[in-house]
Amino acid sequence: MDIVDLAVNGTLMRGLVLNPNLIGVGAIFVREAFTEPVYRLWSIGDIHPAMVRVRDGGAAIAVEVWQVPSAGLGMLLWQEPPGLSVGKVRLADGEMVLGVLGEPILCENQLEITEWGGWRAYMASKHPVFSVKGV
Repeated sequence: MDIVDLAVNGTLMRGLVLNPNLIGVGAIFVREAFTEPVYRLWSIGDIHPAMVRVRDGGAAIAVEVWQVPSAGLGMLLWQEPPGLSVGKVRLADGEMVLGVLGEPILCENQLEITEWGGWRAYMASKHPVFSVKGV
């Protein structure tokens, strides 16, 4: 079976609302990681994040790396909220993987949450019972 490594930075992460979509296509959790410090993160209506690569002012963003069967990648993408897509993401260790990215227009007039370093940390700041660590 052909598989691809996919970095996810929001509601696809373990224990979160869209994680069953990953499990449903046969994905397997590999590890927690950080991106290179060239990304910024926005909260899209506090429903999900959007990560965008930037030339200046980026930070390392917390992600989870999953092995996803190639045959399930398209289905997974169709289940993502509008404005999210799959592109190349460089991790802090230099590895290049596919990852979930947001279209810049999706972030307009939304709250930038880069300073929290990730979706879990941002959500934990709003809801103290929200787990910062994975499940």
